[in-house]
Amino acid sequence: MRVPHIVRIGALVIATTGFYTYVGQMVPQKEVQAPKETALGAGMSTADMVKIGREIMEGKGICLTCHTIGKSGALRFPDLAGIGERAKTREAGLSDVDYLAQSLYEPTAFVVPGFPPAMPPVNQPPIGLTDQEILCVIAALQTLGGTPTVTLETKHKYNSGAAAPGAAPAPAAPPKGSQLMPAVPKLVPLVAHHVPAGMGEGEARLAAAHLAEARQGEGGR
Repeated sequence: MRVPHIVRIGALVIATTGFYTYVGQMVPQKEVQAPKETALGAGMSTADMVKIGREIMEGKGICLTCHTIGKSGALRFPDLAGIGERAKTREAGLSDVDYLAQSLYEPTAFVVPGFPPAMPPVNQPPIGLTDQEILCVIAALQTLGGTPTVTLETKHKYNSGAAAPGAAPAPAAPPKGSQLMPAVPKLVPLVAHHVPAGMGEGEARLAAAHLAEARQGEGGR
């Protein structure tokens, strides 16, 4: 007896749906909560920052979605075990706080060999951590092989407005009133004998400039 084509298609759909339903029930279910906003007080201790920083890493910061702690093998991003100690010598000239801050604000500035430059800056959307939240994350990272030292008052390149190393200093503002008096150092000696005695330096320079212009006008006629 030949089974109609439509019946075979229906049986295949039912079997497929049943299979994936069974597989779905075998996968552990995890309830996902909205990121919890954390109130950070000015007098918060470093130990409190470490606790909050770990919560941020697991939640709002989604750090542990890609990073692992204490695992080896084929990893998507570097394992964070021991980062508190490695950060002190990872890049020449950077302290552990500076390196960890750079890794969070500017993650592609240094990429661990063997891993892709795919981590987004955590202070920007869609993650959008605040400077204080990032300090808490740094405190938590310091505990992974080291000792936390940061406080909510800790400053680094990315939260203090400090210029990047090697940046040229801003030009000094000109003295007040210097824009109002044209400089005519080469003209003063040429017409100084026409300037009345007792005239101040500024007046003498201005008079010299006028006399020079007058002479140039006479020479052009």
